[in-house]
Amino acid sequence: QVQLVESGGGLVQPGGSLRLSCAASGFTFSTRAMSWVRQAPGKGLEWVSAIGSIVSSTGYADSVKGRFTISRDNAKNTLYLQMNSLKPEDTALYYCVTGWGISSPQGQGTQVTVSS
Repeated sequence: QVQLVESGGGLVQPGGSLRLSCAASGFTFSTRAMSWVRQAPGKGLEWVSAIGSIVSSTGYADSVKGRFTISRDNAKNTLYLQMNSLKPEDTALYYCVTGWGISSPQGQGTQVTVSS
C-alpha cells in the first residue's frame, strides 16, 4: 500500500531554512504528481506546492512563492521541499500527498515551528 514518510522538520528562527523530505513506497513514484500540504494549529489543510511527474512542472501557493522550492528524486523515490526565509505563519504540520492538490494525508507529517 501507499506509504509516505515525512522528515526534516524542526524548530527554526524567522528567516531560517529547512529542507523537508518525503520517502515514498508502495506505488510507482515516478509516474505520480506529488504535493506538500500543511495544517497549522486550529486550521484546515492548506495546499503548499506540487510537482508533476515531469519535473519541469511545479506550482506554489502564493503564500510561499519565491521562498519554497519543491523537487523530487525519482531514483530515490523521494520528494523534497526546500523552505527558505521562513516566517512564523509557516508553522504547521507538513505532509506529502500523492497527486496535484489537497488530499487526505497518509503519513504522520513533520512539524515545522518558526519562532524566535
